[in-house]
Amino acid sequence: MSNAVTALNGAEARDGIATITEVALQGMITLRGDLASKPVAKAVKAAAGVAVPKPGTAAVVGDSGVCWMSPDELLILCPYDTVAETVAQMNDTLAGVHALVADVSDARASFRVAGPAAREVMAKLAPVDLHPDAFAPGMFRRTRMAQVPAAFWMPDTDSFQIVCFRSQAQYMFDLLKVAAQKGSGVSVFQ
Repeated sequence: MSNAVTALNGAEARDGIATITEVALQGMITLRGDLASKPVAKAVKAAAGVAVPKPGTAAVVGDSGVCWMSPDELLILCPYDTVAETVAQMNDTLAGVHALVADVSDARASFRVAGPAAREVMAKLAPVDLHPDAFAPGMFRRTRMAQVPAAFWMPDTDSFQIVCFRSQAQYMFDLLKVAAQKGSGVSVFQ
């Protein structure tokens, strides 16, 4: 049996205007269904400890939480070593309900962009208004970063967490490194 590893074995770049770090293994579960139904709300609360979030938001603390992906889809975050148990628990709670619960942990990669210039790095790559008045902790976006489908949220005021397909992890890391390279700051948010 092989050991689970991240796509880039914990790659990081610390020599630019922001720090880019590959996040440790993260449990990620896709839940598709009627987000307004009581059984779905119950399954989400049991799995993540929080309620179904409002559109365009994320309720994440550490490695657990829920991100709103679309009108019928959520991304449930949990510790990596609890994914199988969480999926089984959710399937039990949703027995007889039209819903899909799928472990997508090993199909995704996650990165953290941190530091006072993190907003600027992200703004170079995503067609999203990242001014502090328009995007703050608790908000969530699905978008493209350059040519990569991605989603991100802000764990705090100076960092972003990004999720993308694992097959695009190296490309995403390289994009982030270039956007954060030393001397590339334009002070757009200062």
